[in-house]
Amino acid sequence: MPPVSRLVDAVAPARFGRAFRWLLASTWVSNLGDGVVIAAGPLLVASQTDSEFLVALAALVQWLPPLLFGLLAGALTDRLDRKLIVISVDVVRTAVLIFIALSVVSHTVSIGLVLIALFLLGSAETFADNASLTLLPMLVHRADLAIGNARLQTGFITLNQLAGPPIGAALFAAGMAWPFAAEAVLVLLAAVLILRVTLPAHRPEAAVKKSIRHDVLEGFRWAWNHAAVRTLVLTIFTFNITFGAAWSVLVLYATHRLHLGAVGFGLITTVGALGGLAATLSYGWITRHVTLGNLMRIGLIIETLTHLALAVTTVAWVALVVFFVFGAHAFVWGTTSITIRQRAVPLNLQGRVGSVNLVGVFGGLVIGSGIGGVLAQHYGVTAPFWFAFGGSAVFVLLIWRQLSHIAHNDEADPPDEASRLAGLMVVE
Repeated sequence: MPPVSRLVDAVAPARFGRAFRWLLASTWVSNLGDGVVIAAGPLLVASQTDSEFLVALAALVQWLPPLLFGLLAGALTDRLDRKLIVISVDVVRTAVLIFIALSVVSHTVSIGLVLIALFLLGSAETFADNASLTLLPMLVHRADLAIGNARLQTGFITLNQLAGPPIGAALFAAGMAWPFAAEAVLVLLAAVLILRVTLPAHRPEAAVKKSIRHDVLEGFRWAWNHAAVRTLVLTIFTFNITFGAAWSVLVLYATHRLHLGAVGFGLITTVGALGGLAATLSYGWITRHVTLGNLMRIGLIIETLTHLALAVTTVAWVALVVFFVFGAHAFVWGTTSITIRQRAVPLNLQGRVGSVNLVGVFGGLVIGSGIGGVLAQHYGVTAPFWFAFGGSAVFVLLIWRQLSHIAHNDEADPPDEASRLAGLMVVE
C-alpha cells in the first residue's frame, strides 16, 4: 500500500466508509476557516472601538444566536435533510464573510456593521453546527464513535485552534480584509466537500405530523431525564458563565495586560491548541487510569485555577503556560462529553438533545459575556477573571457529588469494552 494510502487509512479507517472521509475533509477545511477568524474577528472589533463594553458585546452577539435559535435548530435537524442544512448555511456564511471583506476594502466598516455581521454568522453557525454534530452517528458504528470524534477533534485542534489563529492574525496584519476573504473561500469549499457525503434516510415518518413545540419539548424532557446528559448540560452552562465573563475581554487582556500584539493574541489560541494536541496523544492512557467522574472533577479544578492564575499574572510566558494546560483540559472535557451524548441519545433525537446542550453552552456564554463587559468597564480588565475564579470555585463545591453520574452510561457497551474504545480514540 502506498505511503499516502496508509496515512489516509490510519486517519480515516476504511471500515468507516468513503462518506466519513468526505465529512472529515469538509470539517477540517471549515475548521481552518473558522480558526482564521478566531483571531481576526476580535482584532477587527478592537480596531473599531476601545470600549470594553463593546468588545464584550461583540462576543455576546456571536454567542446569543444559539440561545435564541438553538432549540429550533435541533428540531429542524431531526426533521429535515441534515446535509442540506449544512450546505445551505455555509452558503449564507460565505455571503456574510464576503460582505465584511468588501466593507473593509471600501472603508465603510463600522462597529455597528461588524456587530450585525457577527450576529448573522453566529445565527448561521447555530444551524450548521447542530446538524453537523448529528452526521457522525449516521455514518459509523456506535462502537467507532470515540475514534471518529477523536479524528474530528484532531482537525479542530490542529486547524481551528493551532494553525488558523496565527494565520488569521498574520493576514489581518497584512490587510484587514484578507482573513475574512480567506474564510469565505474555505467555508464555500467545505460546502462543496459535504455534497459528496451520502447519508442514510433519517427523517422519522411521524415527525411531520407533530408540532415544532412538541419536538423541542420531547428533546428537552429526554435530556433532563437522563442523569449523565443532564449533569453535563448543567455543568457546561454554569462553567460557561464564568468562562464567558473572562474570555469575552480576552483580546483586551492580551493586548493591555500581557502587552501582546495582533500576532501574539493569535498565539494564545495556538498554545491552547498545543495543550489539546498533547491531551489527544494521552487521552487513551488517561481514560484507562482515571474514572470519568474523577476526570471531570480534575478538569473543573483546572479550569477554576486557570482563572485565578490569569487574574494575578502580568507575565506573558506564564499566561501562555496556563493557556496550554487549559487547552488540554478543554479537549478532554469536550471529547468525553460529545462521545457520552452520542452513545446515549437515540439517532432520531440527536439534533434536539444536542440543541439542549448547545443552549446550555451558549446560554452560559451570553450571560457571562454580559457580566464580563460590565465588570471590565467598571473595575478593569482583570475583574472578569476574578469573578470567574470565585464563581467556578463555588460551583465545583455544589456539583462535586453530581459528577458521579458521568459515565459512558451505555448499557450496550460493557465497562471493559467502553474502556477499550476510549483507548482506541487516539491509538487506533
